[in-house]
Amino acid sequence: MKIALAQINPTIGAFEQNIGLMVNCADTARAKGCDLIIFPELSLSGYPPRDLLEQTGFVNDSIDALQLLIRSINGIGVLAGCITLNTEGQGKPIYNTGVLFENGEVIGTAQKRLLPNYDVFDETRYFEPGRSSKAVRYKGLRLGIAICEDIWNDPSMFPAHIYHVDPVSELARAGADIFISISASPFEMGKGSFRRQLVTHLSKRYKRPFIYVNTVGGQDSVIFDGASFAVTPDGNTVCQALDFSPDIVEFDTDSLCGEMHPVSEPREEAVVRALGLGLTDYMRRCGFKKVALGLSGGIDSALTAAIAARVLGRENVLGVLMPSPFTSQESIEDALELAKNLGINTLTIPITGVFDSYLKTLETAFSGRPFDTTEENLQARIRSNILMAVSNKFGHMVLATGNKTELAVGYCTLYGDLTGGFALISDISKTMVYSLARHLNSINHVIPERIFTKAPSAELKPNQKDQDELPPYDILDAIIELYVEKNMPPCKIISMGLDREIVKKVINMVTRSEYKRHQAPPGPKVTTKAFGYGRRFPLAQGYMWKL
Repeated sequence: MKIALAQINPTIGAFEQNIGLMVNCADTARAKGCDLIIFPELSLSGYPPRDLLEQTGFVNDSIDALQLLIRSINGIGVLAGCITLNTEGQGKPIYNTGVLFENGEVIGTAQKRLLPNYDVFDETRYFEPGRSSKAVRYKGLRLGIAICEDIWNDPSMFPAHIYHVDPVSELARAGADIFISISASPFEMGKGSFRRQLVTHLSKRYKRPFIYVNTVGGQDSVIFDGASFAVTPDGNTVCQALDFSPDIVEFDTDSLCGEMHPVSEPREEAVVRALGLGLTDYMRRCGFKKVALGLSGGIDSALTAAIAARVLGRENVLGVLMPSPFTSQESIEDALELAKNLGINTLTIPITGVFDSYLKTLETAFSGRPFDTTEENLQARIRSNILMAVSNKFGHMVLATGNKTELAVGYCTLYGDLTGGFALISDISKTMVYSLARHLNSINHVIPERIFTKAPSAELKPNQKDQDELPPYDILDAIIELYVEKNMPPCKIISMGLDREIVKKVINMVTRSEYKRHQAPPGPKVTTKAFGYGRRFPLAQGYMWKL
């Protein structure tokens, strides 16, 4: 049997548009002689619909869309992810389902059994878990259909597995000839290789071919990388779709051969493509065509501008220079050189006059008090007002340029540099910022060398340097990775040789800054734990780690 793996980029709730994508893919696959086309998890509704699933109208429209999809495709079998109703009278009202149909007739269904409820996932909030795993017969083969998380509970791969059932082993016992996973598995650094390791392990363990079809696209903060593939019973990858792009590849179950398309290398290229996909899809779905961002002459705004120009086109990126009394001439020169190299337009709007006006207005109220972070934050907030004025006047979405390190320890200004519609590098550590920027320069040297070599500075007071107030970035990023991404307790971090007082300082800064992150704009997730709705800490709390 010839099978098409169709990774599409559906928009949440855009049922007619998603049906159109699926019909076009089915037409293409049928014209190539395919017997079956497989679409990802919840491909009809888009993933994750979140609380739209609690809206009766949304669910009903999804059910109607499924019927329309079934009527719209003929001459080829279709396996598609969708919502179906739970008619048993108890439990949650809907299932996360894979439906197999052909020529207007439903041949079989599979309900998702393992519902993730961690990080960005909250499927137990909405769905009833399926109760059994059975193979579905189609064209002489018994298809073992599993939905995303259903394959993530093999006891030899996950010794501390969190579910009581293993759907893949049940499908194997049910006599499945081939495993098929329809998935909406988010991207994070290193996850793609682990997915392949998992699927390879399962195919070799049960001596069956395995088809893995993943969705692609950016949905708010979550990025889906696609990279669908198929492996043989001996674990060889013989079919591979592109990553970070819609694609269709073919796999033949008789010859165990398929199409091989390239995926991103090295890691930095994959991360840049993930960020670019997250930005373009967020803008497209929110109705924006152009962006504006503050160009400071520093590495963060340089990387943000370079990625934006790469994926949006230079004509759609506006850099705004807003020098203050503390902005160095070098920073202005570096920002202008960057803009020239990228080919983007710029505006220069000095803030010295506005800042002086603020100081004059507050002179009496602040009488006798020294210059401190108050005056520093005033400059950041003046800049945010200017950026938002540009946004309002010209319709550009503002890109926040802060990185994950700054966001973690609160080295950012609420209603200042946290302002924006999308925070493109908010899940990128400072050290990774430099790595990504170097990677982009290896392709096309657009970021001036001085931006890499000068000491990072907010330039909000004379001779200011980031490292005057923060630990060295390599140490700071190591602590943040261990504490935030790996959930490691402080005592264990200290036992790894990191300075006790620095660890204590950093974790206290992370804790105190929770309220800032709660009000920060969304940004694309590329690590195992990003700040945002996948990390849910109380804002007001009294817990203190014992060190």
